[in-house]
Amino acid sequence: MALRSKDLFEDTSMSFGDHLEELRYYLFRSLIGVILVSIFTLIYGNQLVGLVRSPIDRALIRHGLAGQQVDDLGDATFLERLSEWSNAIGTFGIGQEEEEKTAEEVTTEGKKARASLTGRQIDVQIPAEDLLVALHEVAPAQFPPVTTSEVVPEQEKAEVTLRIRAPEFMIFRDNVKKSNRPVTLNVQEAFLTYVKVALVAGLVFSSPWIFYNIWMFVAVGLYAHERRFVYVYGTMSLFLFLIGAVFCFYVVFPFILEFLLSFNKWLDVQPQIRLSEWVSFAVMLPLMFGISFQLPLAMVFLNRLNIFEEHVYREQRRMAILVIATLSMILTPSDPASMLLMMFPLLFLYELGIYLCKLNPAANPFEREGELTA
Repeated sequence: MALRSKDLFEDTSMSFGDHLEELRYYLFRSLIGVILVSIFTLIYGNQLVGLVRSPIDRALIRHGLAGQQVDDLGDATFLERLSEWSNAIGTFGIGQEEEEKTAEEVTTEGKKARASLTGRQIDVQIPAEDLLVALHEVAPAQFPPVTTSEVVPEQEKAEVTLRIRAPEFMIFRDNVKKSNRPVTLNVQEAFLTYVKVALVAGLVFSSPWIFYNIWMFVAVGLYAHERRFVYVYGTMSLFLFLIGAVFCFYVVFPFILEFLLSFNKWLDVQPQIRLSEWVSFAVMLPLMFGISFQLPLAMVFLNRLNIFEEHVYREQRRMAILVIATLSMILTPSDPASMLLMMFPLLFLYELGIYLCKLNPAANPFEREGELTA
């Protein structure tokens, strides 16, 4: 009786040209997805740049190195952003014709006018007694002299709030706000940074669609147990990468910026953060953390290939700590805070990798070969 072949693809065949045609089809689908998502990220690029800038902006505000800023586009609708794009390009005519203002538009303009008026004025608190003395010196006939029978402590004197209004105050406040925001050093830098952030975001947001199409091309050539490995370890890899990136953005960045900006205050120097350099830094460091958090899967992979066994990982723990510390020093900036914040999670992930190798040990290929020959 002839044995049944275990090859699932015995009855299937595709020529080299068919494989190329299939690959071209899925790559084209992936490209269309990237283009569609990138269109939306370009429209919302201002919010994406603001998200990337948020760690450095918050750090500058905490150190008193920059003024608070109000994002006028935070509540803008999709059509309003599209109108801004069309007006900037000069291609469409959205919002160019004078129309009768609705009640909502009038209310919005009133709020903007009040905000503008608030920016032109400051509140000054002075003792009421000093105000009366000054008024008496200016107009003695209208304001009698101030007479006090007892001495009142300075902290107990009644104060009067005076609102002083002048357009110079708004200029002063704007200069304070802009003095330590990220800067651009040439004409095209802001535009190129905007496009860079939008395209990178488009690639990131469309990555699930890209991976899906790649998987549709690759999965047909895999056995069932191989697909199961991809489902398990692929999901784990994505989860670890996201944890690493989020950990870097919301935990590591505040520590790094707090440490580095403290030296500016200590040395009494004025920091000027270049926008393009910060964007590159803010994109690359989370990427490094996401890749480094793949350590447990790398350990399991090497264990599966019988390159390292589980007991070797345990016995060489000291050497692993040295290697992890060295890699953390290379992958992070020069400050010790970021190095330690990468090193400590990797030490925990190293122990997790040992546990995974122990939980699912690799089979010995020589023992398997002996069983088959017997």
